[in-house]
Amino acid sequence: MTNKKNTFLSNNRKRLLFTVSAFLLLYLVAYILDPFSAQWYGFFERSPLRMFRELGTSLVICLAISESAITISNILNKYIQWTSRPLTRLILETGLNLVLVLIINLLVSAWCLYGDPEIANYVPSPEEQRGFIQWVIVSIIISFMIMGINIGNYLISNWKNEVIRVSELNQLATESELQSLKLQLDPHFVFNNLSVLSELILEDQQLGYAYAENFSKIYRYMLVNAKKDLIPLEEELKFLDSYMFLIENRFGSGVHFNINVHPEAKAMGMPPLTIQMLVENALKHNRTNKKEPLTIDIYDQEGTALIVANNLLPIERTIDSSGIGLRNILRRYHLLSQQEPKIAADQQSFKVIVPLIKI
Repeated sequence: MTNKKNTFLSNNRKRLLFTVSAFLLLYLVAYILDPFSAQWYGFFERSPLRMFRELGTSLVICLAISESAITISNILNKYIQWTSRPLTRLILETGLNLVLVLIINLLVSAWCLYGDPEIANYVPSPEEQRGFIQWVIVSIIISFMIMGINIGNYLISNWKNEVIRVSELNQLATESELQSLKLQLDPHFVFNNLSVLSELILEDQQLGYAYAENFSKIYRYMLVNAKKDLIPLEEELKFLDSYMFLIENRFGSGVHFNINVHPEAKAMGMPPLTIQMLVENALKHNRTNKKEPLTIDIYDQEGTALIVANNLLPIERTIDSSGIGLRNILRRYHLLSQQEPKIAADQQSFKVIVPLIKI
């Protein structure tokens, strides 16, 4: 109901604006075309009734022209769109406006000349006939001006609506893509940990229970934060404790962690599971053994970025990779922030610099 009321008020304001603008333009254009016309001399010396009649007649003409232009435009919008058949629409709307302006002027002139019994046999002078022709020409010009304004308003409104529609579609697509990225999980992570869990249960039930507890904490964390775009770094680091427990039982002393994050950085945010994916990526592509352990360093860069670095211990055989980890992180940052992660690698180390986002 409110939308209909707003639309009604908006249409009425537009009609009033068109009528007033047409009324002012009618006299302005008429004066510009012929400033020395007899109608301008002694205008205010006429009787109030005659002035009122002339101004009222002009207002009626302007109202009729405005309404006809708006009505023609509204009707044609239903059948011939500017976007599909612009030339046909232009010719048809121009022709209809021209015909209606001529009809309006003829009807008003007939009413003015023959509606009053005192001037029923009145014959207009050549000067008055010239003034009438000029008035018709001015009316046509005003009609085309109103038509142009109406067309411009229609096209701008359609353009704005299209921009809003495309923006909404892009936003929906972005949200959909972001949601799918949040739900992605490297299958290697699942299979490897389930395999370790089954072995531990057979060898050491107490350790297997602890492993299962930490494994469930990780999945609980994933479920709770799956719909979040960002999460505080402090929570990511707490989650990392459970994840490190799994890694220590999978690889023993073949993996070392060095974590040094300042308190001010912990209040900043990042996409959930970012650290886990980076650590899993390091484990996937490097050897892990006691004599030459894989070292993973996690530290912040002046509170603005988190760095996850590891020494390079390339495995001899190539393993199948889903490519979810790094691609997922890069894509999520592209959707969430103007800053994107940077990758720095040389012969000794591999480093990912992840921007921290204020939340």
